[in-house]
Amino acid sequence: MVICKMLRTLCPMIGLLLSVLLGDVVRADEENDYYRMVSIAAPESQTESRDPNWKPSDDGIALEVSGIAVLSPSRLAVAIRKGEVWLLDGVDEVTGDDDSERVSYHRFATALHEPLGLLHHDDSLITVQRTEMTRLRDTTGDDVADEYETIASGWGVSGHYHEYAYGPKLDPDGNLWMTLNIGMGLKGEQLKQIVPDAPFGYRQAAWRGWAMKVTPHGTLQPVCAGMRSPSGLGANADGDMFYTDQQGNWVATNSLNHMRPGAFFHHPESLASMELEGSTIHDVAKVPNGIAYPEALKRFPQMQPPAVWFPYKKAGQSATDILLDSSGGGFGPFAGQLFVGEFTQASINRVFLEKVDGEYQGACFPFRRGFASAVLRMAQAEDGSVYVGLTNRGWSSLGTSPYGLQRLTWTGETPFEIQEMRAKPDGFELVFTRPVDVGSASDVQSYGMTSHTYLYQSSYGSDEVLKRHLNIRKAIVSEDRMRVQLKVDGLRELFVHELDAHGVLDANGKPLLHRKAFYTLNNLPQK
Repeated sequence: MVICKMLRTLCPMIGLLLSVLLGDVVRADEENDYYRMVSIAAPESQTESRDPNWKPSDDGIALEVSGIAVLSPSRLAVAIRKGEVWLLDGVDEVTGDDDSERVSYHRFATALHEPLGLLHHDDSLITVQRTEMTRLRDTTGDDVADEYETIASGWGVSGHYHEYAYGPKLDPDGNLWMTLNIGMGLKGEQLKQIVPDAPFGYRQAAWRGWAMKVTPHGTLQPVCAGMRSPSGLGANADGDMFYTDQQGNWVATNSLNHMRPGAFFHHPESLASMELEGSTIHDVAKVPNGIAYPEALKRFPQMQPPAVWFPYKKAGQSATDILLDSSGGGFGPFAGQLFVGEFTQASINRVFLEKVDGEYQGACFPFRRGFASAVLRMAQAEDGSVYVGLTNRGWSSLGTSPYGLQRLTWTGETPFEIQEMRAKPDGFELVFTRPVDVGSASDVQSYGMTSHTYLYQSSYGSDEVLKRHLNIRKAIVSEDRMRVQLKVDGLRELFVHELDAHGVLDANGKPLLHRKAFYTLNNLPQK
C-alpha cells in the first residue's frame, strides 16, 4: 500500500493505472485519513447475534442503540432496543479507544416496547414505541423520567415481529413524523387485527406501510404509503421529509423517497388501509407485477419513483437512518447533503439531491466503511461530528461488535471526491472537492458509465435490468478546475446512471477516494 502511494506521487500515469486495476480496494483504509472513528462503547457479546439464546456482553449495559438525541456537547440520550433510555455524560471526552471509561451512564426511562427513535424536543424526549408515540419528561430534575405521556396512537399492531415503528423526526412546521413497517405473512391470532374487507384482499393491520405525522395540535394524520421497512426518516436542508426503504418483496433495492401527501412508493400491501378514513391514496384499480419500473409507473399512476436508488451491494444492502449535515462545514465539504446509514455493510453512504421539474432526484456515493457493527442511528453534535448508534441483533452485519456507540470526526483534511453530480440535458456536471488534473479529467477514457433499471415485482428484490453501456463523448474541465461537464449519449429517464471516474486525478496526481457515483435520473432537464 505504501509503495502504491509512492508510485502515484512520482508518476500520475502509474497512479492512474493502479487506480484502474485495483479500484476502491486501494482506498478502503484511506477513509480514516479524512474521517476518523472512535469507539465510546463497542463490546463483544457472548453469542452470535442470531443465536436463539443470545447473550449480550457481560460488561455493562447492552447498548443496542435504537435512537440518539444530542442534549449538550457532553451529554447524549440513547434509546436501546431493550426498552430503555439512558443518559451518557462525558461523551465529548472520548478521543481514543482507551477513553471510554470516562463516560458515565444513567438510566432515564424504562419499560418501553422497542423504541426505534429518539427526539429531544422542548423539555422532553419523544420516542415511538410499537403502539404509541410517547413523551418522556423529568419534572423533578433527578434525571429520571417520571411522566410518560401518550402523544399519539391508533395504528394497527397484530403482534407480528416485523411490525416495527420508527421515529419521530421533526419538520419545520412542528409536525412529528413516524413510519410503520409492513407485517410479513400474518397468521393465526394476528389475523384478528387486520383491516376487514381490505382492497385486493391484502392482510395487514391498519396503516401498516404508511408514514404518519402528529400535528402541533396533536392530530395523527396518514400522509403517504407503500413502505416495506422504512427504518430511516428525516428532513433535507429545505425541510422536506424523506424515508429510506430496504430491499425485499416489491422493493427492488434500497431507496430514498420524498414523503408528501398522496404519494405511493413500493409495497402494495399498504393499500389495505386505502379505504380507511383519512387515507390520502385513492382509486388504485390494479397493481402491476413483474414489469420494468418505468412501465410500472405508467400503469400505476399513484406510484412515485424514489428520489435515489441505492444499487444493491454497490451502495449498501439495508438502508437505515437519514442525517442532514447541518454543520456548515464542520464535518467537511458536504454541508447540506444527506448521509444514510447502512446496516449489513456497517457503513454510511452520502446523497446529493437536486430538483428537476419540481421533483427530487440525485446521486449516492460511498462515504465511510468499517464501523464496529450495523449502523442504525446517527446524530450530529454541535461541533459537526457524528454519533453513530450500532446494533445488529436479529440480522448479520460486518464489524467486530454486535452493538455500540461510535463517533465520527472530520480530520480537517479535504478528501478528493465527487462532491456533486448534477443532471444536464446532454449529460452530467461533476463538482469536485479539489481542483482536478486537466489532462486526466478531460480524457473521456477516464470515465465509464452504464445505466439500468429494476423490475417492479412481488418476489424479493430485483436484478439490474435493461442495462446499457453509454458513450461519453466529451469531458470539459472548467477554468477553476473544480467542475467537469460530461457529454453523454443515450440518457434514459427513470434509470440509474452508474459512473466510474476511475482515471480522474487531482492537481497533485492523486485519484479519487471514491470513484463511483450512482445517479437516479427521474427527469431529464430541458435546458
